[in-house]
Amino acid sequence: MDHAFRLLIDGALVDGAGAMPVINPATGQVFATAPRADAGQLDAAVAAAGRAFPGWAARSYAERRAFLERFADGVEARFEELARLMTLEQGKPLDQARFEVGGTIAGLRWFAAQEIAPHIIRDTPSERITEHRSPLGVVAAITPWNFPLILLVVKLAPALITGNVVIAKPAPTTPLTTLMLGEVAADILPPGVFQTLADANDLGGALTSHPGIAHVSFTGSTATGKKVLANTADTLKRFTLELGGNDAALVLDDADVTKVAPAIFGAAMVNAGQVCLAAKRVYAPRAMYDDLCDALGDLARAAVVGDGLDQGSQIGPVQNAAQYAKLIDYLAEAREQGRIVAGGAAIEREGYFIAPTIVRDLPDDARLVREEQFGPVLPVLPYDDLGEAVAAINASEYGLGGTIWTGDAERGERVAMLIDSGTVWVNRHLDLPFDVAFGGAKQSGLGRQQGMEGLLEFTQAKIINVAKG
Repeated sequence: MDHAFRLLIDGALVDGAGAMPVINPATGQVFATAPRADAGQLDAAVAAAGRAFPGWAARSYAERRAFLERFADGVEARFEELARLMTLEQGKPLDQARFEVGGTIAGLRWFAAQEIAPHIIRDTPSERITEHRSPLGVVAAITPWNFPLILLVVKLAPALITGNVVIAKPAPTTPLTTLMLGEVAADILPPGVFQTLADANDLGGALTSHPGIAHVSFTGSTATGKKVLANTADTLKRFTLELGGNDAALVLDDADVTKVAPAIFGAAMVNAGQVCLAAKRVYAPRAMYDDLCDALGDLARAAVVGDGLDQGSQIGPVQNAAQYAKLIDYLAEAREQGRIVAGGAAIEREGYFIAPTIVRDLPDDARLVREEQFGPVLPVLPYDDLGEAVAAINASEYGLGGTIWTGDAERGERVAMLIDSGTVWVNRHLDLPFDVAFGGAKQSGLGRQQGMEGLLEFTQAKIINVAKG
């Protein structure tokens, strides 16, 4: 494409120190070039953010709200351009890309309307003690390739409205929508308040350990999250880590297979399975096991897989070559250890397409059961005792989310209390309203995003203790 993408540094759209190709996963071919920042540009961005922070923090909530509302208007004006660009670089079907851009705009507007008021702890004739919340400073927002815009906005918007300034570093394989967001911001936000740095995965260490960064908000794999956490230690930076998951879908014996199978399939295959909160393994009562496997297999065979820009495509390609190769390995092992109900191989065409796959009869220690596959490949396991199923679910090092599928919602809520994860849905999935916080248990993360808790993550408590008279 002929669009000239640039970094946003100190209010100016600038070329990178170098350039890097961006691949359309539906073709496996380069379709655009992104600027590549170097260490000097990173330092320049941090310095600019440091200069911008005092003035932005000094503004009132109402003043910052007005900027964010204009920012949302600017994104809305480029709605279709952003959605199409997202499909080109990320691969998801265009309707899913439009949904994400719509959520991005809605997130900007929702967080713009929030405010953290002072909390009076004690007010007597002799004293007044109040807790205020102060912004932290320069926030590094590091995002993955599966949802390049909405996962940025749930960091960017709460950070900005509470008075922080933000440097965004997108994933190297999906930098373009973030850079376009920077183009919108360049005409609206004061210099240094929001900046964009694209890299080839070589600046993360320098950014997360930089003494000018006060808070790191990271979404990505658990392995990378541990490196980020280590990098924050020397300066005791604040951080939020939203990491991997191996979410289980637990089907109870009172569920209706004909109703839950489409819901579970959607929970597993949305965005080609590349969702941290996707259903990544299914546990079903043995009496229902064959019927559920067959129903999921029918859905997999019927799903329309194709280029996200093609009308009617329901499942797009896997986003990048590395993830594609990882899934090929999972499939090879699954064919050896279990039985393929549907799919089971790459689709012979250009691009990174994997057939939607349902696998049954795998052992509990299979990699596809224990690890986070992050693709359109779903293992289904039987259970004879609900307690054993819950124990198998909780044996994972992950604890991000999960789902319960049942004909009795109250029973489902009781069972959900037994699942060791940050979020459990009952008879629904991926319901993530902005006013509800989410985050992981165990090795699925630290801290919370969204809701009031997500706003507080970007602030420091300050107690003002006044003796009267």
